Amino acid sequence: MDQSSAGGCQGPGFQVDGANDAAAADWRKLAQQARGRGAGSNASGRYERVRTEPFDDGWADVDDDLPPIRTQSFVETAKSVITYNKSPDLSFDRTINPYRGCEHGCIYCYARPKHAYSGLSAGLDFETKIFVKDGAAERLKQELGRPRYRPRAIVLGGDTDIYQPLEKDRRVTRSIMEVLSACRHPFGFVTKSALVLRDLDLLAPLAEQGLVRAAISLTTLDPRLARRMEPRAAAPHRRLSTIKALSEAGVPVTVMTAPLIPALNDMELDALLEAAAEAGAVSAGYVLLRLPMEISGMFQDWLATHYPDRAARIMKLIRETRDGKDYQSEFGVRQRGTGPYARLIAQRFNAACTRFGLDRNRPPLRTDLFRPPPPKTGAEQLNLF
Repeated sequence: MDQSSAGGCQGPGFQVDGANDAAAADWRKLAQQARGRGAGSNASGRYERVRTEPFDDGWADVDDDLPPIRTQSFVETAKSVITYNKSPDLSFDRTINPYRGCEHGCIYCYARPKHAYSGLSAGLDFETKIFVKDGAAERLKQELGRPRYRPRAIVLGGDTDIYQPLEKDRRVTRSIMEVLSACRHPFGFVTKSALVLRDLDLLAPLAEQGLVRAAISLTTLDPRLARRMEPRAAAPHRRLSTIKALSEAGVPVTVMTAPLIPALNDMELDALLEAAAEAGAVSAGYVLLRLPMEISGMFQDWLATHYPDRAARIMKLIRETRDGKDYQSEFGVRQRGTGPYARLIAQRFNAACTRFGLDRNRPPLRTDLFRPPPPKTGAEQLNLF
């Protein structure tokens, strides 16, 4: 796939310091095209053998009116749609991701590095080249109908958002929920989009049966920070209204204050939990910022661009929560971090949950109502050939 469509600046993040005029010009052009996106670069995937470098061909100083980078979608036929995990950090063992890549463009997204497996960048490619799992609902029926299948809660959207803009027309998430609803299969989901309210006709009856839970990601109440950090996700006030609408429809809502970023949004922790509780959330969770692989460099470039006055302090505090490193990948610490600052965040979170009534025990989702999809008839099998 041709990565040059993303605007040319494909090497590691460029520092516009005047030392390389050609690189600076390429950076400015890419920034012009990438307005409204999260990443500021499109570095080649880590498995690629060829990396490009900027070259001054005489056009560097021409002020072209370059078109914005458009979102492209690609149909992906998956062999299976349920992904299983054995992570001790997670309370669930199976997920479904209707999409790979995410147009929301959150700069901190830990799923970005996975685009490298497709020969693409964790930067702009991740948020502009989206893989759509068309046919996922039919594949799910097959998996749920296997004789050895045993139901446990499935989480929709463990990696990328199930209600990103493409879902409005593609309706892959909707089709998956329709299958789960017909089978009375328990599931939860994570999103930061108000588009979920489109599917209240499915979710409300399922909630009455104890078959569904929602988690809404709320990272800041500051619209300016949200716009920079999560450029195409719902605004903070829309997320709060979504929590309210889901709660009023009887859907239990967890607010996810994730990620918490030292000296950038962690000071909002109490305000976030209070606002979510007032909107109707019944529980809460948090994750400390994770910077695996390419994300560390991309995030630091983003900080230098948008918050140069506190970039050094933010990274210093992040490393204090990661034993002096940018990231710890070990189970047990990757979600929460280590050290005094990480413990302080945990103490503040627990105290605020108690204060705002977000520490209540929730009954498990029901599995006893599950009924597998009916087997295909002989006539339906013949129609396949």
